[in-house]
Amino acid sequence: QVQLAESGGGLVQPGGSLRLSCAASGRSFSNYAMAWFRQAPGKEREFVAGIARSGTRTYYADSVKGRFTISRDNAKTTVYLQMYSLKPEDTAVYYCAADQSLWVAQRPQEYDYWGQGTQVTVSA
Repeated sequence: QVQLAESGGGLVQPGGSLRLSCAASGRSFSNYAMAWFRQAPGKEREFVAGIARSGTRTYYADSVKGRFTISRDNAKTTVYLQMYSLKPEDTAVYYCAADQSLWVAQRPQEYDYWGQGTQVTVSA
């Protein structure tokens, strides 16, 4: 199995940037599709971005397209989420997730492994 640990969250002004990291430990990291989800208080957990095992295919929620970029470094067993032009609506706890499926899923219940989450707050 794989263990996930997020880092890089914090407080940022609207229009600012943050880079989140998800460090994975365990065997065969390259066999997992990876994704970022977020959950704001009182709201459902929602898909943000996903990346296939090869790293050649990426997927984004409409709300973050053009602003966020997901990438992975299989040698470092790490997944990143680079966030630009942050908005107050982006405020949430961000979670890293892993799935052994051949597809990048957008439903949280499809993922087998989760990190503890990292808080992102966008406020003036």
